[in-house]
Amino acid sequence: MAIKNTPQFLRAAFDAALKTADPQVMLPDGLRKVFSAPLKGRCLVVGAGKAAASMAVALEQYAQEHWPEAKLEGMVITRYGHGLPTKLIQVIEAGHPVPDEAGLNGAKETLRLIRTLQPGDQLIALISGGGSSLLTLPAADLSIQDLQITTQALLMSGAPIGQMNIVRKHLSAILGGHMAREAASRGAKVDAFLISDVTGDHPSSIASGPCAPDESTFADALQILKDYDLLQGQIPKVVTDYLQNGLSGKNPETPKSGDSIFKQINNHLLATAHSCLEAAASYCESQGVKAVILGDTVMGEAKDVALMQAALAREIFLHDQPFKKPVALLSGGECTVTIPRDVKGRGGRCSEFLLSLYVACEDLPTLSALAADTDGIDGSEDNAGAWFASESRKLMNNDHQLAKDGLAKHDSYGFFKDLNTLVHTGPTLTNVNDFRILLIDSES
Repeated sequence: MAIKNTPQFLRAAFDAALKTADPQVMLPDGLRKVFSAPLKGRCLVVGAGKAAASMAVALEQYAQEHWPEAKLEGMVITRYGHGLPTKLIQVIEAGHPVPDEAGLNGAKETLRLIRTLQPGDQLIALISGGGSSLLTLPAADLSIQDLQITTQALLMSGAPIGQMNIVRKHLSAILGGHMAREAASRGAKVDAFLISDVTGDHPSSIASGPCAPDESTFADALQILKDYDLLQGQIPKVVTDYLQNGLSGKNPETPKSGDSIFKQINNHLLATAHSCLEAAASYCESQGVKAVILGDTVMGEAKDVALMQAALAREIFLHDQPFKKPVALLSGGECTVTIPRDVKGRGGRCSEFLLSLYVACEDLPTLSALAADTDGIDGSEDNAGAWFASESRKLMNNDHQLAKDGLAKHDSYGFFKDLNTLVHTGPTLTNVNDFRILLIDSES
């Protein structure tokens, strides 16, 4: 039996995934498990990420009910448009994915607050995806402009987020475990609560791990810049000099797992991309559609990943192998889009994945799909992603050539806008990476 309302089915699966990562639900559960007794005394709260404001609200509400003797204060940094009203924890909005002066000032204030900690104080760090650029505090001898240029170059290069973060950690005075070092040196106890937007969900990778040990090195950071041909003038010389000086021991390395500071620091994982895929799968199964999770670590060039998933969809459509129709293929992770220097694209990795899939699957009449970033913003525009259904193709004349042209120009946003199938959520106030669903329906 075919799904009667395919767009509604796709969106409901996406909504189920988002609900599972809601900080208003996940953080109170995490706080309850970590703190068996009510906190008392000074509790400093800092944090950064697209979920930071929502996490701060949830923490305030929990503390008001369960920690009446705690003296709560602090500040978190989130992306523009992702803020919420709070009572005790200040919320700062700043630039993402390229850092700006607001983020710099917020990071400076974050470090100042941490340096007021005393033995016996509790530090709670609220960390989510996006924190790497929002919590931007250049290391000595570097400026915000240096980091802006470096970040922009890395974004354009197609480097995976994990490799971008290795570079960021080694240019920062607060990421890559430096926040933990500052707090631990003052005798404070540190508990970081994390919403993961990275493949593997390792605390050192989430927002570049401000409270986690970092095993990467200055040598790794330099090698990444070399691998993506960014040492030929795209990166400021002062940046490469700083990394070279770190390689020779003149600048401090990020703290490693054997460092004694981590004896009093704990990182707690609240939500992951895989848990969201499981929630979406449960919804699909409730609608009589078999759900297959392809993984939450799908990476690579967006258009190439789409071709691989298209091949699997075609095998299912033609031969009912390796799964019988109807089936929903679910995946997460973070793909990349490499933009030529003379091209100004519109859209993001999710929309580009979907457009590549659209071009590759003209012969699959029962294929529908949705791809969206769980933070509500996919790349350069105002949409979370896009979708298409079998009936979508009927709305445009010569759509195959238009789709190919859009893919060549990296203008996925323009194509799906004309098709009227963009996904708009606004800021979701969480971030658990990308969400993709391919529905190969039964013959209608």
